[in-house]
Amino acid sequence: MKTKKLPLLNDPIYGFIGIGSSLVFDLLSHPYFQRLRRISQMGLSSLVYPGARHSRFEHALGAMHLMDKTVTTLRAKGVSISQEEHQGLSCAMLLHDIGHGPFSHAIENGIFQGVSHEEISLGIMHQLNKEMHGALDLAIAIFTHQYPRAFMCQLVAGQLDLDRLDYLKRDAFYTGAAEGNINVHRLIAMLNVADDTLVVEEKGVFSVEKFLMARRFMYWQVYLHKTSLGAELMLNRLMVYVRQLLLKGVAVEMPSALSFFLSRENLSPQDPEALEQFVRLDDSDIFAALKQWTHHDDFLLADVAQRLLNRNLLKVIFQPTAFSNRQMDEEKNHLREMGYSSTAAELFVFSDRVITIPYNTKKSPINILKKNGAIVPFDQFSGIFKKGHWTEEETKFYLTSLKGKSS
Repeated sequence: MKTKKLPLLNDPIYGFIGIGSSLVFDLLSHPYFQRLRRISQMGLSSLVYPGARHSRFEHALGAMHLMDKTVTTLRAKGVSISQEEHQGLSCAMLLHDIGHGPFSHAIENGIFQGVSHEEISLGIMHQLNKEMHGALDLAIAIFTHQYPRAFMCQLVAGQLDLDRLDYLKRDAFYTGAAEGNINVHRLIAMLNVADDTLVVEEKGVFSVEKFLMARRFMYWQVYLHKTSLGAELMLNRLMVYVRQLLLKGVAVEMPSALSFFLSRENLSPQDPEALEQFVRLDDSDIFAALKQWTHHDDFLLADVAQRLLNRNLLKVIFQPTAFSNRQMDEEKNHLREMGYSSTAAELFVFSDRVITIPYNTKKSPINILKKNGAIVPFDQFSGIFKKGHWTEEETKFYLTSLKGKSS
């Protein structure tokens, strides 16, 4: 009996990535997963970092590859992991981001309103599991933290999970942000399991410190760059405006899957029709809509669509304290003086805040396995992360406004 020959994929970060089983190959070949080729990993960050055009497809493959390397490392240290568990871990990692919509986080909660991409991922995983007659039961249990072996769940979603290891390494590579580069192979080599919980061996503590510092750098300098943030906020607000136009009965042309979501409210990823429409959506639908909208009779819709296509974006101002009503009113009045309507002023002048925390001591802590066998929380062992600054929320407030008129 002939066996299916499984391919090798050449990745610019890790080299050859092997496909470990027929189930993984079937998932990778499925249209739901192939759609991730058309979902940008970093949203609209290519407006700042031109090389940041990699996709969720590449990231998912990379994260799965790191999972396979981790399983090999842990087995070599005497950790018992069955073939079934290995396959479940690989599938959970491969599918962990399958619920991302167009431009990843850019319009998250704007398609399925108030629903995270993790919830949508789970809905798609359940649909795939039906098609594959329960083959993903174990992967779903790991993904939802229902599997009793805690370290497996931590590898998929935790403060030192393989999702984070891959996206930091990959995003640093494609943006050219060298400060975000981490040594994923060293980190994986330092992983171990104690009492069925993920731990890092003592000699790996410096690698963990570098990982957390790199993550902090990437968030403030790359992911929350004011131009990237302005573009994503602008796209989000434009979707809100299109919903308002549709509610008023204004005809707005767009691809049918996008129209399905913008013309309806309170949709759920548990709704089979909504889920089927969602997996038809990708970045190209948004670009197609924006190009159509530049010719719309509604001035604001046409203006903002043209701005997004031509990189004439929202102005974003950061400061350490909250903006006053006076500052917001000044920006709104400035827009009105430029000829924009009160609707535009209310929609595109707003203030909010962004919060990050380099290391969260309250959430899935990283534990260090000392040479004497004792397990110590990372923040009690690390020489620099026991300082309060690293374990407290970092907050920046921002104010947005449209810049000059688009040409």
